[in-house]
Amino acid sequence: MGKVTRFNTEVLIIGGGATGTSIMRDCALRGITCILLDKSDIASGTTGRNHGLLHSGARYAVTDAESARECIQENKILKHIASHCIEETNGLFITLPEDDLDFQQTFMTACATAGIDTQRLTPQQAIELEPNVNRSLLGAVKVPDGTLDPFRLCASNVLDAKNHGAQLLTYSMVQSLIRIGDRIIGAKCLNTRTNEQFEVYAQEVINAAGIWGKNICHYADLNVQMLPAKGSLLVFEHRINDLVINRCRKPADADILVPGDSISLIGTTSEEIDYNDIDSLKISEKEVNILIEEGAKLAPILAQTRILRAYAGVRPLVDVGGGDGRNISRGIVLLDHQQRDGLAGFSSILGGKLMTSRLMAEMTTDLVASKLGNINSCTTHLQPLPGSVIKAGNNKNKSKQAVFTTTAATHRHGENAVASFDQSTKGKSIVCECEMVSVGEIEYAIKQLDVTNLVDLRRRTRLGMGSCQGELCTYRASSLFCDFGNCSGYQSSQLLMQFFEERWKGIKPVLFGDALREAEFTYWLYEGLFGATDINKLGEKQEDKDYYEI
Repeated sequence: MGKVTRFNTEVLIIGGGATGTSIMRDCALRGITCILLDKSDIASGTTGRNHGLLHSGARYAVTDAESARECIQENKILKHIASHCIEETNGLFITLPEDDLDFQQTFMTACATAGIDTQRLTPQQAIELEPNVNRSLLGAVKVPDGTLDPFRLCASNVLDAKNHGAQLLTYSMVQSLIRIGDRIIGAKCLNTRTNEQFEVYAQEVINAAGIWGKNICHYADLNVQMLPAKGSLLVFEHRINDLVINRCRKPADADILVPGDSISLIGTTSEEIDYNDIDSLKISEKEVNILIEEGAKLAPILAQTRILRAYAGVRPLVDVGGGDGRNISRGIVLLDHQQRDGLAGFSSILGGKLMTSRLMAEMTTDLVASKLGNINSCTTHLQPLPGSVIKAGNNKNKSKQAVFTTTAATHRHGENAVASFDQSTKGKSIVCECEMVSVGEIEYAIKQLDVTNLVDLRRRTRLGMGSCQGELCTYRASSLFCDFGNCSGYQSSQLLMQFFEERWKGIKPVLFGDALREAEFTYWLYEGLFGATDINKLGEKQEDKDYYEI
């Protein structure tokens, strides 16, 4: 048996979502050495499967005052430290004829209590701000909502953490925790790409695996009850609305329409599912119909807009007292297992949401820092992330050299990163016309942002997320992995097929009308140009085989 590679660090973080990457950054900025593990890519779990809303907290003001206060606090912080991840769109909470207009005052009072600014609008004022809103509305309230790109946020967290000495190990699955007596001292892991085993030893292990955190606790013989609540969403081919549109009522299905870069999306449903199904989410025809029908009440144009895809995520809710996915608190649950269970060296950060990931990281890092004897304070609320420095006002060192860029690339990575892109004719060439992704940006993502395949590349650059869903750009991008990612021609072809496998999962639930015609065209295109006729064979490797059969 070969020698097992061993890593040593102060803190091991399990889970590469918004919370895990925020902890990684917080530890690194305090001078705590750390390694972050994820069984896939960063932001590949629940973090990358939400509606990307920069909550003002208004959505929770009536039903969960604590979450509302946390959201507006983090809203203001993120606008300062992560400006390149955010679009400050503002939001409307609209009252429709079937809604109770009296709820508007209840809503505004709750917002005021939580410290959320509101402005009551007449129907005409709301229509002037958002022309595609349902014109039968009775009234509206304006709130400081916005959009937050979770992929950019996680990538920036990791980039900053690595710049301060942290280490990232993606595609690394925890197989067991290493325990000596009443103390966890590390984890035994598997590199899923090379099938090599390795071990990580640490003074403190943090479970930040979200809904999968229950399994990590089981490795330590601990029982933590989590309530999996599936939420499904639809993505539309172009941007329908410029402001976030909500129903002014208690949260319900399909009552929020969010703009995001070049698209809009409607969400969400809420369905309690069995924990064993969290890795095999399927979206039903019923859910699709609910999202279309209810979404059209927010913006009628939605009913005539082409649907690109559907996707679903699982809310990482901790079941502390029973309830369902709508009513249980979105609150933060930090478990010190030494205090709770008599097991030292191990803690879990559960619950919460994308908006509170930085706060969750601060709470968790405060805990482990105290155990390590590190007295450095948290600075993640003060120091801008890479990419946000220019927009945060530190413009003194901006290069005077003319730089080829696009607004899209600058928004994704910040001006400093874009200035480092390849400025040759090849580097300036556009690969993805929908999202304006250049060869230089792809080179940067592969070399600097831990990209190893086309699905990773989509998360960093939005390549393949536009109206053609990668139909015309991914074959170009796959070849660049030969140039920048040390891939052979055969390997880059495999990356291309894997990308279309992943895209097909989201297309199948909406495979009717324009989406069906587009899927057929894409299949014919790649079959005719590249002889790519192995989609069904690849699909047979998956558990839900029918997802891949045209």
